[in-house]
Amino acid sequence: MTPEQKARLSIDKKLEQSGWTVQDLKQLNPMASLGIAVREFPTNTGPVDYALFVNGKPVGVIEAKPSNAGENITTVEEQSARYANSTFKWIKTEYSIRFAYEATDKLIRFTDYKDIKFRSRTVFSFHRPETLELLLASQDTIRNNMKHFPPLDETGFRKCQINAIQNLDNSFANNRPKALVQMATGAGKTFTAITAAYRLLKYGKMNRILFLVDTKSLGEQAEREFLAYTPNDDPRSFSQLYGVRRLKSSYIPSDVQICISTIQRMYSILKGEELDESAEETSFAEYATANTKAPKEVVYNAKYPPEFFDCIIVDECHRSIYNVWSQVLSYFDSFIIGLTATPDKRTFAFFDENIVSEYPREQAIIDGVNVGEDIFLIETEITKNGAHLMKQVIEHRNRLSREKRWMQMDEDVDYVPPQLDRDIVNPSQIRTVIRTFKENLFTTLFPRRKEVPKTLIFAKTDSHADDIVQMVRDEFGEGNDFCRKITYSAENPESVLSSFRNDYNPRIAVTVDMIATGTDVKPIECLIFMRDVRSKNYFEQMKGRGTRTLGKDDLQKVTPSATENKDHFVIVDAVGVTKSKKCDTRPLERQPYVSMKELMMNVALGSKDDDTLTSLANRIIRLNSQMNNSERKQFKEVVGESAEKVAENLLNAFDEDVITEKAKADTKTETPSDEALKQAQKDLIAQAVAPFMNPDTRDFIENVRRSHDQIIDNVNLDSVLFAGYDVQKEETADRVIQTFRTFIEENRDEIIALRIIYSESYANRAMAVEQLKALYAKLKSKGITVERLWDCYAIKKPDKVKKGVMAQLTDLISIIRFEMGYTDQLSPFADKVNYNFMKWTLRRNAGAVHFTEVQMEWLRLIKDHIASSLSILPEDLDLTPFDKKGGLLGFYEAFGEQYEEILEEMNIELVA
Repeated sequence: MTPEQKARLSIDKKLEQSGWTVQDLKQLNPMASLGIAVREFPTNTGPVDYALFVNGKPVGVIEAKPSNAGENITTVEEQSARYANSTFKWIKTEYSIRFAYEATDKLIRFTDYKDIKFRSRTVFSFHRPETLELLLASQDTIRNNMKHFPPLDETGFRKCQINAIQNLDNSFANNRPKALVQMATGAGKTFTAITAAYRLLKYGKMNRILFLVDTKSLGEQAEREFLAYTPNDDPRSFSQLYGVRRLKSSYIPSDVQICISTIQRMYSILKGEELDESAEETSFAEYATANTKAPKEVVYNAKYPPEFFDCIIVDECHRSIYNVWSQVLSYFDSFIIGLTATPDKRTFAFFDENIVSEYPREQAIIDGVNVGEDIFLIETEITKNGAHLMKQVIEHRNRLSREKRWMQMDEDVDYVPPQLDRDIVNPSQIRTVIRTFKENLFTTLFPRRKEVPKTLIFAKTDSHADDIVQMVRDEFGEGNDFCRKITYSAENPESVLSSFRNDYNPRIAVTVDMIATGTDVKPIECLIFMRDVRSKNYFEQMKGRGTRTLGKDDLQKVTPSATENKDHFVIVDAVGVTKSKKCDTRPLERQPYVSMKELMMNVALGSKDDDTLTSLANRIIRLNSQMNNSERKQFKEVVGESAEKVAENLLNAFDEDVITEKAKADTKTETPSDEALKQAQKDLIAQAVAPFMNPDTRDFIENVRRSHDQIIDNVNLDSVLFAGYDVQKEETADRVIQTFRTFIEENRDEIIALRIIYSESYANRAMAVEQLKALYAKLKSKGITVERLWDCYAIKKPDKVKKGVMAQLTDLISIIRFEMGYTDQLSPFADKVNYNFMKWTLRRNAGAVHFTEVQMEWLRLIKDHIASSLSILPEDLDLTPFDKKGGLLGFYEAFGEQYEEILEEMNIELVA
């Protein structure tokens, strides 16, 4: 068989699986089915390898070549074009050849000649006849439609979103198959993507879009945002205009336009397999390993052919494992949009370096889209150096049951920091970190707060998280609701997450990975790292949990003592995470070993290569040596086979001798064919991996593995080596103050106009307050509040700034005067008012007539009002808190005919 004959056999098979009836010219029956592929159909320039007929009319050609012609496949396009423009023999009706394919047994290229500046592209398989029929009936092609996007109505969009959408429009108009949107966390990537999807459906006339995520929680979040979206050019919601469905099974409805799915589920759908929902709960990248080298094989699925989706939007695409799972993306003949805040080199490469939007976190902070962070370091002796345990009777704890018992140690133990909270737990180390955090919380970190800011603690493991939760409750003297664990293993984690986001309690949440990335909890103002992170991208994503902006009113719903918009967050680094060396990928992707849990999940999701099965066999062998007789018996009952047999089956799957013997037995011949050997190995692999398809088996094996004891070190007490702000805090303060100085220069005319406060009568001050509010609104749009500014000046000039004051709007006057050099001390505006009030009352009381106690109560209320509002008008006296004392009438009763004189005097004297 020649290479070209071999290629044609493969092409015939692909055509048939795509719904085409393949015929020789002698057996030609163009109406035998909707789509007919006729071999060697004659034209006036020679026979075309395959002529494609739909509804009896010729619509396309296929030029077949051997596999070694793949490197020159684009040169075959001329040949295809020649046949497409040739006259087909015997065809007397009007027809036009619109579609052309160049194919080998390994590669298929496709061209639609109706596209403006038509360009060939690689496709997974041939389009189905029904698809070509729909394309022929359409008024124009998707690619042509996308050359005519209308201008975007920019109402309600940030500048970075407008830029991304307009650049996406241009990318699509230029027929770029992939586009990357790099946008800082909190800048509105999903909103941008939904807008793009809306425009693609409405103006690009796309039929169906896949929104691809890598965790179930991200899918649920995306679904909520799609359902809540309303376009600017239509009063109806997105879900009223288009069908939106988050996939929960292997069925994809054909009547919806937006399908939301995890990459894991989409792979299982294409493979025709059901997916255990637990596989969707953890980020797919958690199961990517250095041992999983072979890409996931995707085969043609007639129910969901490659043309099923016109576009794929990959959310948080920094976590997609392109080298292993790229076939899930490349299976579909679709455009691909990537969304990420933290791209790496692989991301840029996958998207052909077509970056349509670059909006880094640094720019987002400058624009007030994100808030920046301060870093507070806690360094302890044991966290830094570990400890020594002498041989003695020591407490041990079962990781799962938490059962404790005292056992004699066989030898001295020197443990190092990486062993903490895994093999060895030192309660004093955890307590010291939490206690140090508490001691600095209301004095250094958040001096103006009355309640603990919403705080997220990153733990190493579920066991570590549980220890932290209990320690936090103990140290803060609070109940269960105060601190909760939010992990995939926790009961009803979504409900706890919702409470953390929307309710007063919990104040502190502890997680491992569940809300480390992607999930929004805007009120978070403090992140405590009690685990190190080696991946640069993962660390940036974890920091992103604190960087979201939030207005004062929304923040006060969960943190009542907040007095301003959220203007920064604090990272409490208890493990050196801000100092440790970072790499571009997660450690799991570069370590020469992986966990049992990851290996089992890889196998369940289709990894059946030699490295993976051999590694898993070694882990089972190692586990078998660690189990006691009772556990071995239970293993056999749950799994159906002994651990030794499971390991043996895994090793046999790639043992050539075992494969050969099985093939001989199956075929009853001494020289089995290559096909028989392949089938024998396939059967052995299926037998080996079968136990791991059952989630109960995986859970049992993982629980047995984890059930071994931890040493509880109650001997070594920890101590604080350092607790204080990182030097970066000064740099951050410099940046904030410099931004403020630039703001003053840009708004100098408005600021000078505010000086009427000091030179004109109080009657003009109402207007001045409005000017001040407008100025402050501009400042806050840059992410800077009075409170934040005050703290930054306190860091840079501690001897000239009064610390820990409850900053308010009028203090902006004090800050401006301090920055412009009108005063060399930064004190609250209220201090000035209080001082002037004291002098004024002393002067008034020096005469024959003194203010009564009732009158003084009134005057103190008025003084407080002026301190926050610059002035007071008679009508203000009917508002809170004056209304409780009788309002304007009560004031008149207290002061009589002098009431207007008193108000005017106070307006002048107290701010003089």
